[in-house]
Amino acid sequence: MESVTQEELKARLLKPLLRELKDGAQDRVVVGGLEALVENLARPFPEIRRLFQGYGEKPPEERRRALEAAIRLLQGEEAPDPPPPQARLAPEDSAHRLAPPQSRKKLSELGLRTVRDILHHYPRRYEDRRTLPGVRFLEDGKKATLQVKVLAKELTKTPRKGMQLVQVKAQDAWGWRLTLVWFNQPWVLSQIEVGSTLIVTGRVERRGGVRLFVEHFEDEGTESLSTGRIVPIYPAKEGISQAFLRRTVKRALEEALPLPDPIAPYREALGLWEYSEALRAIHFPEDEEALKRALLRLKFDEYLLLELKALLDAGGMVLGRAFRVEPSWVEEFQKSLPFPLTRAQRRVMEEIAKDMESPRQMARLLQGDVGSGKTVVAAFALFLAARNGAQGALMAPTEILARQHHQNLTRYLFPLGISVELLLGSMTAKEKEAATARLRSGEAQVAVGTHALIQEGVGFKDLGLAVVDEEHRFGVLQRRALLKLAKAPPDVLVMSATPIPRSLALTLYGDLEVSVLDEMPPGRTPVKTKVLPHRLRLQAYAFAREEVKKGHQVYVVAPAIEENEELDIRAATTLYEELKGLLPGVRLALLHGKMPAREKEEVMEAFRRGDYDLLVSTTVIEVGVDIPRATLIIVENAERFGLAQLHQLRGRVGRGGLEGYAIFIAGEASQKTLKRLKILEASTDGFYIAEMDLKLRGPGELRGTRQSGYPELRLGDLAEDTDIIEKARALAKRILEADPDLSRPEHQALRRELQAQAERVGFREVI
Repeated sequence: MESVTQEELKARLLKPLLRELKDGAQDRVVVGGLEALVENLARPFPEIRRLFQGYGEKPPEERRRALEAAIRLLQGEEAPDPPPPQARLAPEDSAHRLAPPQSRKKLSELGLRTVRDILHHYPRRYEDRRTLPGVRFLEDGKKATLQVKVLAKELTKTPRKGMQLVQVKAQDAWGWRLTLVWFNQPWVLSQIEVGSTLIVTGRVERRGGVRLFVEHFEDEGTESLSTGRIVPIYPAKEGISQAFLRRTVKRALEEALPLPDPIAPYREALGLWEYSEALRAIHFPEDEEALKRALLRLKFDEYLLLELKALLDAGGMVLGRAFRVEPSWVEEFQKSLPFPLTRAQRRVMEEIAKDMESPRQMARLLQGDVGSGKTVVAAFALFLAARNGAQGALMAPTEILARQHHQNLTRYLFPLGISVELLLGSMTAKEKEAATARLRSGEAQVAVGTHALIQEGVGFKDLGLAVVDEEHRFGVLQRRALLKLAKAPPDVLVMSATPIPRSLALTLYGDLEVSVLDEMPPGRTPVKTKVLPHRLRLQAYAFAREEVKKGHQVYVVAPAIEENEELDIRAATTLYEELKGLLPGVRLALLHGKMPAREKEEVMEAFRRGDYDLLVSTTVIEVGVDIPRATLIIVENAERFGLAQLHQLRGRVGRGGLEGYAIFIAGEASQKTLKRLKILEASTDGFYIAEMDLKLRGPGELRGTRQSGYPELRLGDLAEDTDIIEKARALAKRILEADPDLSRPEHQALRRELQAQAERVGFREVI
């Protein structure tokens, strides 16, 4: 009877296949496509089903070969020849070629559109199922994963109203029995067949028999991808099984590999695994060592592509001008300062001098904690540019910060005979015109300003150095607008007072070398920090009253501008009204992001002059602004902020020689929250705090405009991968120095991967 049934199926299959061949292999003979028909009718004939996988995506010539081969099989002739090499899947091919028609929607739901997407759909975790326990070894109350065979199934109702139980009788390979239980999931019945083999995970209960309250299950079917190995668990959505994803990935590996290695010329010297082997092992590792090697290789590739894109976005390795640096000039600058330089400042100044002497454009990030002396280092770079007859410009995010920079740079550079010009949006038309004229003529050697520096009509005689302070407040586009004012590529120095872990800095600012001022000038007193639970918050304001009585000033920071019913946090506007009653006689001001820019400037300037004792603000209080009499900052709902941000906020106080204090009030006083915040009590090292913040909170979004079009890291861990990033960055620079547009034959695979990554995040062209 069975043979007759198969013969009938062959006859039913043969008729539409012959018609399709006669029709020119256009895939029009059957509504819904020939692949769907074959998938349904050819279940006993796996070799025929294999021939028609992805049929609708194939070119007509490949379809014709598949039809002829299937017809020969159905007519009892010898098996077809294996497909020619060109029939193998390419990374750019549609992912639909790897799944039957009824399953293709699942791939689309996960954003898996190409074979490459599937190969790089990495597991989110792994389960070691090389040896699964038997029922007799299960411990009461513990979680377990085991393999069982289904004996019977039923749906029952419990005395509790509306509660349904799916109960499945099962046994392990040694015959030990147990009951699998699902609460209120009647749909499970339709997914489990008596006689099938399941992999189940759940909590064990040993009372009157063994029960397993199932949290997750898989139907192993006839494959061996779910047991006897280290098993991948993929990111998925409801209704998309792990078994389906494993089968799809397995087929992608079989039909697409081997692939050209993007870093073939450099791989052995770096001690990295071959690309295709790493892809196989990341999905189906033989052991822990194979998984470790695969992770290292694919992480390296991730960072290499990221660094290449950053360098290419910045114009690659740009030739600029080579400045002269005379030892006597360096000595002259240092002797003119009213204070000694730290070792860190001297080291960074040497790095900058070396960059400026090079014919390549300097592109350097200067990182330093609040008070570490970045402005002096910037003044040195501007001094070197001026000594070479070129002009320099420093762009700051706000007028008050620009005025402060102008004041400091004038103090450092005027004694050396260098003129410093100020250009602000608030200046009168006549003042702007006069300042612009001095810049165009070259009379002004250094310009300090805000966005006003890049407004229409502003120009330079010879801009040789651009310094950008707190670039994250602008975005990369404003930096580029400033550089366009130069006749030739100027040297670039980007300053940031936000301590960033080195791994994050190398990815955020992939096109910049990184210098760090990791030493504070002598005499700088660390801010004393205290974390208070919410119930003790009034103690903070009692202390604020005492500071005001001494003639000192206070910041109070709230995490939001207005009350929000969904969030139990204090808002700046509400807090401002509360403190009016709580602190009578204290002169209060309010500052927040919704205020017009001019009004914010006026409030901040009035606070700086001492017109107010206490400023209630959101986090818009200016980075880098010196308020010499500000000695205390209180932050409400401190748990809403990252550690690095809180460290930045406490840097607002104690800048004028007076002792500074920071009080962080925890609105939510869980042990986890208090433990995190107490890191700030224990340390004033901004870079250590930033590292801890990265480990606790992750990197978040990389960086606004600058990172537009940059992919999220799939495998990389910025808290742990500094060494890998350093090596990837060095290779990216080496490759682009030798081959700026990746046009050499040995870089074609790398170029394709870079372009594919750009297309995945919405950019069609990279190079």
